[in-house]
Amino acid sequence: MQAQVARRMFTTDEFHRMAEAGILSEDDRVELIEGEIVQMSPIGSVHAACVDRLNAMFVRRLAGRVIVRVQGPIVLGRHLEPQPDLVVLKPRADFYQANHPGPSEVFLVVEVMDTSEDYDRGRKLPLYARARIPEVWLVDLVHEWIDAYREPAFRGYRERQQAARGQRVSAAAFPRTTFRVNEIFG
Repeated sequence: MQAQVARRMFTTDEFHRMAEAGILSEDDRVELIEGEIVQMSPIGSVHAACVDRLNAMFVRRLAGRVIVRVQGPIVLGRHLEPQPDLVVLKPRADFYQANHPGPSEVFLVVEVMDTSEDYDRGRKLPLYARARIPEVWLVDLVHEWIDAYREPAFRGYRERQQAARGQRVSAAAFPRTTFRVNEIFG
């Protein structure tokens, strides 16, 4: 007879209290995914450079229209607080000091993938869709293309567009602002 192992799911409030109590530190690269505290992959120099390029492009081209959050949390439910590589948010005077942004405040989530493709595509992408995040870009450093997912539904996104080197991509919320894929990958 095999014993059942009970799992203890954490809420976002408990997750925050762990940080306040010093159980989790600012240096811990963790996120809350479906009640589990998940250790995030280390960030290599190619990954970091891509995030920095995206940040610079979004800040420059969407200045005054958005807040760009780099590797910061968004709250998507009682047991879900991922830390995407980049989030393009609706502007708010307090810059989300009172609370982390939720799904209704997100224009775009960007996940940069090199070693984390299975996790980002298989686990996080469906969670973003269920939370009704309007658009997610998966930036694939290995194949050098961007998968843009739009029109969230319960089981995933209804629309997927892929852009490779030599092409351009734009966020649905800002269709006139385009980004050259070559510029994103450097």
